[in-house]
Amino acid sequence: MGEIREGARLGAWAVAGVVGLAVLWLVGALAFGGAAWITAPFRGAEEQRENTVGSGEFRQTTYEEFFDLCEAVQNAEGTIKVLQEERKTASETRTAQIDQSITALKATRIESVNDYNSKAAQEHRAPFRDKDLPYRLDAGAKRTKCTN
Repeated sequence: MGEIREGARLGAWAVAGVVGLAVLWLVGALAFGGAAWITAPFRGAEEQRENTVGSGEFRQTTYEEFFDLCEAVQNAEGTIKVLQEERKTASETRTAQIDQSITALKATRIESVNDYNSKAAQEHRAPFRDKDLPYRLDAGAKRTKCTN
């Protein structure tokens, strides 16, 4: 019976030693950066949430920015249309000026479309695009519709 008791005592010491080493390892890991590694997913999600919804000024500015970009595209289209109408009755000199203006406005329109599409694709801005605005604008379209 003494041998069994001695074996049980050695087994208990072995288990206590393994548990003690595990606890020591866990404390060391947490003390030297393990806590940061373990909580990183939570902190990252919280930080992203704060960056996205934290600033009311950012939300409002981004919301209005989409409307402004879409309006810039429509303004360029409207001006192009007016110039094309004027071109029908314009003198030769004025026709050359109109053609230059139309070319510049088409380039400006494409820049505005690309700017809108770029910002609409950004994760931190996309949530603030109004539901009635299109997801993307088409650079090849004749007319842009800013509301669905």
